Amino acid sequence: MRNFKLLTVLASVATLALAAPAGAQDGLAPPDDLPVPQKQYVIDLGVGALAKPKYEGADKLLVMPMPIVSVGRFYLPGFGQVADGETKTRGVFFFPSFNFVGERNASDSASLTGTRTVDWALELGLGAGFRYDWFRAFVELRQGINGHNGQVGQVGADVIFNPMERLQLSIGPRADFASGDYMDTYFGVTAAEAAASGGVLTAYNAGGGFKSVGILGRASYAVTDTTALHLQAGWDRFVGDAKNSPIVRGGNQDQFSIGAGVTYRFAFDLFD
Repeated sequence: MRNFKLLTVLASVATLALAAPAGAQDGLAPPDDLPVPQKQYVIDLGVGALAKPKYEGADKLLVMPMPIVSVGRFYLPGFGQVADGETKTRGVFFFPSFNFVGERNASDSASLTGTRTVDWALELGLGAGFRYDWFRAFVELRQGINGHNGQVGQVGADVIFNPMERLQLSIGPRADFASGDYMDTYFGVTAAEAAASGGVLTAYNAGGGFKSVGILGRASYAVTDTTALHLQAGWDRFVGDAKNSPIVRGGNQDQFSIGAGVTYRFAFDLFD
């Protein structure tokens, strides 16, 4: 039984590191007023579906699985409770930030004709923010691995409110930025790619800076003390060099996403 619990913890950590959306803090989580059991580990695991553009600048949505992970309490031997489960509505906070970018191929759209394949990328980083009751602001920065070696980040803010017991809503602006390496990988077009496109694309060099601004809204409702339902919807609009990219001009400057899912809360002790 103990081995099973240990595997559960390790699987949860692996899932958080490899599949969590953008920022762990900026992800889906149960409402603040959901009771947190006094166990060493309290982890909300779930799955949903997310409809989002297949690649940055795409004009069609792709429906994909959406893993959901939220850690309420987490114990590390020698360190104690590194996550204590207490709802902190005032003060500074820090959080890990992760993102996964899927492979992009020329066959994904006519707008990508002639472009090289961009391999999948894993982005790892950290974030920090400040919350005061109903207001939250944050910034996060990540380093790309594999598909790109650039740096990406996001600044955002949320208004948080609870219109009824066990229901939490949040909505606020987002602004994404990226280094020149990232921008040129996903928005740039080389002379060779332009020639291979047969006139579909023109050569373009994208520089670093802000790439999009938008808004994101979320709702989470705790059906029981262990089960919660989640809904999110977002809109982003490319700006700067991303907006002027031939790839975006051939696709869509406006990027929409919508997702829904359900989580179940696991609470247990592993160490004496």
